[in-house]
Amino acid sequence: MNFRGWIFLLAAALAAAANADEASVKRAVEGRFGGIKPSSVTKTPYAGLYEIVVGDTIFYTDEKVNFVFRGDIIDAHSQQNLTEERQRKLSTISFGDLPLELAIKQVRGSGKRVVAIFADPFCPYCKNLDRALLREDDITIYTFLYPILRAESPGKARAIWCAPDRAKAYYDFMLNGREPPASGNCTAPVEKWLELGQKIGVRATPTSFATNGQRILGARAQDLVKLISDPK
Repeated sequence: MNFRGWIFLLAAALAAAANADEASVKRAVEGRFGGIKPSSVTKTPYAGLYEIVVGDTIFYTDEKVNFVFRGDIIDAHSQQNLTEERQRKLSTISFGDLPLELAIKQVRGSGKRVVAIFADPFCPYCKNLDRALLREDDITIYTFLYPILRAESPGKARAIWCAPDRAKAYYDFMLNGREPPASGNCTAPVEKWLELGQKIGVRATPTSFATNGQRILGARAQDLVKLISDPK
C-alpha cells in the first residue's frame, strides 16, 4: 500500500474513533439527564470538550460527562467568540426555502437588499424595527405575520392580510395605529405562518433573516442593515 493509502486509512480510523467518542458522550448525556435527546454531540478542537446541542442551546461537557456547563468560549488569541459563531451557524436557514408568497412584500428603490422579518402585529419591538427600516432605500422586505403574543394577534394578522393593500394596512397599523379596513369574507394562512415559524425556530418577534440564511433577533436595525448589505 502506498503512502496515500495509509493516510486515507489513518484518517478513516481517526474519524471512526471520533464518532465512537461522540456516540458514547451522547449516550452518557441521555442517561444522566433524564433521557434528554441532543440533536448533536460534536468533539471540539479545544480543551477536549464536547459540544452538546439541545434545541437552539449549546452546552459543553468533558469526555466522561462529569461536568456540563453553558456559556461562551472565547479564543484568547483572536478574541473570537467561538460559541456565538457556532450558534450563528446552527441557526442559519435556507432563505430560498421560505414560502415568500405567504409574506407581505414591500419594495423600495432597487430592492436589491432583501430581508424576511417575522412580526406580531402587537410587538412593540417589531414596530421599532419597521420604523428604523423606513430610513433604508433599495430594500425589499418580506414580512411574515407571526401572531403569537396576544389572543387577539391572529385576528389582527388576518385583518391585515385580507386588506386590499396588505403592505399599506400593515404599516398603517404598525407605525400609525390605524386599523385595517373591513375585509368581509377572507381567509388568512395563520396556521401556515405558525407552522413555518416553529419549523425554523422562530421563538420571538421580531426575528429577521438575510438571504444568506443568518438570523438577527430583536430590533437590532443597525446589525440587520449591515448584514443584508453584505450577506456573505
